[in-house]
Amino acid sequence: MKGNAIVAQTGGPTAVINSSLAGIISQCLKEENIEQIWGCHFGMKGLLEEDFIDLSDAPLERLRHTPGSALGSSRIKLKAENMPRVLEVFKKYNIRYFFGIGGDDTQLNVYEVEKYCREQGYDFCGMGCPKTVDNDLPLTDHTPGFPSAARYTALSVFQGGRLTRDMQKVDQFVIYQTIGRSAGWLAAAPYAFKDSEQEPPHIVLIPEVPFNEDKFIAFFDECYKKYGHVSIICGEGVTDEEGNAVSATRVKDDFGNKEFGAMGGVSVGMEIHKIISRAFPDLRGEFQVTESLPMCADDRTVDIDVEEAFMLGAKAAELAAKGRSGLMTVIVREPGPDYKVRIDTVPLSAVGGKQKPIPPEYIAENGMNMTPAFKTYIVPLVGPKPDYADLDLCRKVKKIV
Repeated sequence: MKGNAIVAQTGGPTAVINSSLAGIISQCLKEENIEQIWGCHFGMKGLLEEDFIDLSDAPLERLRHTPGSALGSSRIKLKAENMPRVLEVFKKYNIRYFFGIGGDDTQLNVYEVEKYCREQGYDFCGMGCPKTVDNDLPLTDHTPGFPSAARYTALSVFQGGRLTRDMQKVDQFVIYQTIGRSAGWLAAAPYAFKDSEQEPPHIVLIPEVPFNEDKFIAFFDECYKKYGHVSIICGEGVTDEEGNAVSATRVKDDFGNKEFGAMGGVSVGMEIHKIISRAFPDLRGEFQVTESLPMCADDRTVDIDVEEAFMLGAKAAELAAKGRSGLMTVIVREPGPDYKVRIDTVPLSAVGGKQKPIPPEYIAENGMNMTPAFKTYIVPLVGPKPDYADLDLCRKVKKIV
């Protein structure tokens, strides 16, 4: 089936989303069935408005290491009434191959477009390529973008925890807030660097575990008495036992999702800070909200993340050119002590609009720490831990008496 191909990036970016784009472009240029390769300018908005970018001469090697969404993104969710227009555009430009790079909402969009075109008798291949720093897409070991965002978060919490340790006579606690609407993968990621109880983070608050203020205060008090300072990390989507977001807001995005964190004008980190200050008025601390920075920090990318993102894009294009459709490429981790992966596929219907929370076996019994099993999972993704000096391990000068 000869025809043209088009790619859309939708939703938030990652530090490696453009590596997936480079993989798709690179493979499309090799395929005889694909004549032209274009990109949708600003996601589905560009598709509906025929706003395309010619990708035939894209600087692929630099693109692989460029953060942000190079094509431009949007959060427009295609509806049933948009489908005739989409098909009209496809026919007009002889687009026979459509690739969507994004999270669960994006995969749902690609699934619905592919299904509609098939029902209308239009020869067409729709393929999804995963992306999200939240790591909440099902049926893949992890999503590209997550390892780099996890490293950003782990480094920030590790370094910020040392600052709080060293400044505990001034500031006794620090709260680091991560993005992550309904899954706590990113909030839990700093456990990759936690080799002892006293190292940060001491408390992890994730959406998978309902927040109980009394239990939190009791555990905070225990940590403070034990370490003299407390490092806390919380996901933006943490909810109470009634299911209400701790950082409640009425603002919604274009997908209809309630906005959390800075995008909604609120902060779970700030609310946790207030709770601590009410319970311990003599303690002083700060909260840190990086919001979207882990999504675009090229200086902290993980090499395997860049490579895997490219492989996922290239595989999607290769399969589409062979007539495969309605699939999303995924990462499968091979069993064994060494980190090895292979690229496979799953049906778009199995991932579109669906999410993957942290499984119970990764969450400690108290609900505010992670288990050794989680550390086994996360360490290969985050990369090496910095080797910093600790002067308290040196011999102290004896006091003169």
